[in-house]
Amino acid sequence: MAKAKTVFVCQNCGNESPKWEGKCYACGEWNTFVEETKITGKAKNSRPGTVLAERTKPMPVSKVSVEEMPRLSTGNEELNRVLGGGLVPGAMVLIGGEPGIGKSTLVLQTALNLPNVKVLYVSGEESPQQIKLRADRISGASADNCHVVSEVSVEHIIKHIENEQPDVLVIDSVQTLETERIESAPGSVSQIRECTATILRVCKDKHIPVFLIGHITKEGSLAGPKVLEHMVDVVLQFEGDRHHMYRILRSIKNRFGSTNEIGIFEMLGSGLREVSNPSELLLATQQKQMSGVAISAALEGVRPFLIEVQALASTAAYQNPQRSVTGFDLRRLNMLLAVLEKRAGFKLAQKDVFLNIAGGLKVNDPAIDLAVITSVLSSNMDMTISPDICMTGEVGLSGEIRPVTRLDQRIGEAAKLGFKSIIIPSYVKGVELNKYDIQVIKANKIEEAFKFLFA
Repeated sequence: MAKAKTVFVCQNCGNESPKWEGKCYACGEWNTFVEETKITGKAKNSRPGTVLAERTKPMPVSKVSVEEMPRLSTGNEELNRVLGGGLVPGAMVLIGGEPGIGKSTLVLQTALNLPNVKVLYVSGEESPQQIKLRADRISGASADNCHVVSEVSVEHIIKHIENEQPDVLVIDSVQTLETERIESAPGSVSQIRECTATILRVCKDKHIPVFLIGHITKEGSLAGPKVLEHMVDVVLQFEGDRHHMYRILRSIKNRFGSTNEIGIFEMLGSGLREVSNPSELLLATQQKQMSGVAISAALEGVRPFLIEVQALASTAAYQNPQRSVTGFDLRRLNMLLAVLEKRAGFKLAQKDVFLNIAGGLKVNDPAIDLAVITSVLSSNMDMTISPDICMTGEVGLSGEIRPVTRLDQRIGEAAKLGFKSIIIPSYVKGVELNKYDIQVIKANKIEEAFKFLFA
């Protein structure tokens, strides 16, 4: 017999407590416990979409057939790259990002472009009329393969799945779903966990791939319990600045492919456009040479591209110098400035330093360290760096230039874009430098790179 009891659930990590507590001892957050009703007993197993035990039988892994489950192409090369080649039947893909970044646009554009595939688009935030207006703006033509419905009840969504028999399911968004078995409000930990688990069981049984759109918190992490990320097969993060036109689709978790892949898009009035060669767009065309600008051969995932690093060093107007960055780690900038002052002898303690990665990108590759310190030094001395020179290398605390990964791809990308010289770490192993039509300069210390650039 089913029983109902009251528990307090942390809205940050999903930890349960029999009484209200000010601080969650599991995650350390304050004032996150919310009272919810939990159903226990036999009713706990009477969930829609439960796979019957007699339908599944254990078998050797060598006899499991995967021939009837080919990957489904999304029609979007950038999205296919991030997914590992396309959608796997029965896979659940969670896409998170800031409000207004383009999550719904990306999924709807993908749904409209899927050829000969029936898509069920379930929206809990917009009406079918609003979805139709956005679809007309994106594609300009009606797509009969995409069926839209505005629904938040999981029980009703499962009925739509059984009636429509779609090939792909889209849920926008998971925070709006609710189930009758949980009495808490939509968006709570219990609702998100139970609704996702119910849809997961149904779609795994019917081999239907699912796109889940999720909100993120003010800290930038996916909203809801951490168990949500463990339940799904793929977690994608849609990043970018709303004031810039570039968007990056980054893989955080992928059970069917690599997490080192990224997809780059350009936000236009007609939707998202795939960027096949981001290097040409991220390099600004300048009429004249300017100080404080350096080009770095960066790597995002397994994809090399050249980015423009801009720096400005000026005398501090106040007692405490300012350190401001856009698209780079502030703590790493402070470390590199300390290396410049200690190892190279440049006094920057009383200078304001501002750093910007052009294009609104956020780059975590340590190989742009050399471009960061050379751009700061170029601005400080007001000396320009030749636009035909690019560089790559991680800078250590002793001022040495450390080796980087996939050096051959970085050099090849620079040679393809017409650069005449590239500065690389002196330690090179397994790379044939003679096959590239570009001058390769090896540098062991940052002083050697400075002598070549500012001689």
